[in-house]
Amino acid sequence: MSRDSRFDGQFITAVRTTGIYCRPSCPALTPKAENVRFFPTSAAAQASGYRACRRCLPDAVPGSPEWNVRADLAARAMRLISDGVVEREGVPGLAQRLGYSERQLGRVLTAELGAGPLALARAHRAHSARLLIEMSELPLTDVAFAAGFSSVRQFNDTIREVFATTPSRLRAAATAARRRAGPPAAAASTGTRLTLRLPFRAPFDAAGALRFLAERAVPGVEHVSAQSDTAEGTTAHGTAPPDTASLDTAVSYARTLRLPHGTGVVRLTPADGHVRCDLRLHDVRDLGSAVARVRRLLDLDADPVAIIATLRTDPALAPLVTTTPGIRVPGAVDGPELVLRAMLGQQVSVAAARTAIARLAAELGERLPPGDEDDPDLLFPTPAAVAEHAGELLRGPRRRVEAIRAVAGLLAGGELDVHVGRDADELRAELLAAPGIGPWTADYVLMRVLGAPDVLLAGDLALRRGAAAVGITSDQLGPRAQAWRPWRSYAGRYLWCASAGADSTGRTA
Repeated sequence: MSRDSRFDGQFITAVRTTGIYCRPSCPALTPKAENVRFFPTSAAAQASGYRACRRCLPDAVPGSPEWNVRADLAARAMRLISDGVVEREGVPGLAQRLGYSERQLGRVLTAELGAGPLALARAHRAHSARLLIEMSELPLTDVAFAAGFSSVRQFNDTIREVFATTPSRLRAAATAARRRAGPPAAAASTGTRLTLRLPFRAPFDAAGALRFLAERAVPGVEHVSAQSDTAEGTTAHGTAPPDTASLDTAVSYARTLRLPHGTGVVRLTPADGHVRCDLRLHDVRDLGSAVARVRRLLDLDADPVAIIATLRTDPALAPLVTTTPGIRVPGAVDGPELVLRAMLGQQVSVAAARTAIARLAAELGERLPPGDEDDPDLLFPTPAAVAEHAGELLRGPRRRVEAIRAVAGLLAGGELDVHVGRDADELRAELLAAPGIGPWTADYVLMRVLGAPDVLLAGDLALRRGAAAVGITSDQLGPRAQAWRPWRSYAGRYLWCASAGADSTGRTA
């Protein structure tokens, strides 16, 4: 075994003689080949009677990039399970969202992933429970129900089976480790506060991801901190437009979250080997959902080595890939919000879109209770609020305003359901059938909400300028891009970067 960390999260290794499962890069003594079993998921290993390694913590790894690349039923189910759908709606709700019967869904997941939906959800609950045990001061009884367990007994049994210890011992070990690390940070005035380390696969272009988000940051909803936190153009709540200096020195990104059980605020700060995630949650049952969403936001489950290997073969892209390895395609924390922001960004510059979205958020967004001084405190408006008031607040052609209002109504009523478990082709067809949504907007939504890795926004003006800058004409772009599969979304990000020297008039909301 090579102990290659690139494969962490892509499969699990288990040792028959010890009854332990590990990540591929576990530093423990290499077992004999005949004693090793391989599993596609930790749930499959747990179902076969193996417990998690205490040394390598195999569940604390990036998720598999396969869930975005494959985009089949199993992959879409895994995205929804990570978002906590089984805990909230049960297996019937998961099956309904995916459009399959419970029995058929169970058969497919067992065949593809080695475990059914309940076992996969149980593994997800165990990981969430461990985070709450080790990172919070919640009573263990509250941890059990917050993590999604139906009883304290089920919680205790699962922790013992998966981690070979008790919840109280996990809590005691974590408390001792925190005391050795130093005094805790000041608590937030409201909500439960947790600090997590989100792993990623290196290389990771953290500066590029922060810049992308900073350029589109909506004042009050999002906030980007610069290196000195006093750079001209930035304030405690990001109320002024970001200038070039602040974008280039951005070190953290914060935003409000609208979650299944309540609200939250997250601050993401890239560090050595991980992203520090400071969460403030109104309801701790949203922990798993919040973590899954912010991981998608920064595209932390991507496989940069595979992306680099493919894109570097094109001589036009090779210099860009070499200069900025590990580029990411930022995702979204809320599907309906991204759809509305994309529509507001049609046919205008990034700056103009940001201004329009900021006006809408300021008028219709909901304020959160006071938190930390630098925390954003404004929730993005609900589709229902936009549908009701868009005509009064939005400027521009009446037809465009009416289209945004109509789509907001479809989102509010559930006729247009945008979430990470959707089939890409079906969602694209529904988006194109909605008023005011064309191919660019539909593909942009697939790329950011579903994490689709192979979307080329060929009609995007900024992307075409970037292609021209590296010597690819508009006529050559489509045929040339066939060699970039299945990573055309990432190639597009490189081309956007190549166009950065020109005026930002592309439709990149």
